[in-house]
Amino acid sequence: MPSRLNPAAEIHFPSGNLKKPNLDLTTHLGIGAHQDDLEIIAIHGILSAYDHPDKHFTGVIVTDGRGAPRSGPYSNISDDDLWEIRREEQKKAANLGKYHAQLLLNHSSNVVKSTDRKTVIDDLKHIINATQPEVIYTHNLLDKHDTHVAVTLCVIQALREMGLPLNLKMVYGVEAWRSLDWLVDEDKISLDASSHCDLQIELLSVFESQIIGGKRYDLATIGRRQANATFNQSHNVDQSTHLVHAMDLTPIVRHPEIDIEQFVSQYINNLADDAHDRVNRLRKDSR
Repeated sequence: MPSRLNPAAEIHFPSGNLKKPNLDLTTHLGIGAHQDDLEIIAIHGILSAYDHPDKHFTGVIVTDGRGAPRSGPYSNISDDDLWEIRREEQKKAANLGKYHAQLLLNHSSNVVKSTDRKTVIDDLKHIINATQPEVIYTHNLLDKHDTHVAVTLCVIQALREMGLPLNLKMVYGVEAWRSLDWLVDEDKISLDASSHCDLQIELLSVFESQIIGGKRYDLATIGRRQANATFNQSHNVDQSTHLVHAMDLTPIVRHPEIDIEQFVSQYINNLADDAHDRVNRLRKDSR
């Protein structure tokens, strides 16, 4: 484990991983806010490495998972007990998905969302430096969950401060608490997640503490991937059975001079322009 991570951080190496110390073998790095986020936002990276001995997925969960909504058999458990349960669920998912390594940073959500999050950014810098990934998956800047967006801002800041690793080719901001199907085609990256459909369901089902009691992230996530595949192109037959949509965050980390708010606004403006242009064109043509 990178030696300078915060004292509460831990690392889990799935059983059967014989290359434990070699984090720099990582090719695909997922950075999520909560336990179960990786299995939603980084499934493309998980699947990319699953059957390929020369590719390795490493996962990072930034927060400790305390304070999450709970119901059913979990409704009366304490925050400490929930933290322990969610840690074990994430490790089980790492084993099932054959991750190279799983890091749990155990920061509180309040710290991640605060203006004083230097320890979070420093942790991410150490991890990115140790793993040297080719691809990073994290949350997108248009997500409606505050902690998700805060994690993305930490990832961006970490990469801006350290400079892009030589191997890094892409940084994806992937849909979670807001679908990205509304992005115009030029702004949308569609990642194929058609393989190992049973594994995808199993990975999501591991997080029993989150889905028991009526919050069916497992069904909703698979349903969205299938819907994305069908509704991605209106005039072509489906090329995939499951798709995940993302935005490209690489330019904003490669060019620190880009204002983040303006970067976000451009996606919204592009949708507005597309909608206005279509309505105006068809209205004029119909006269």
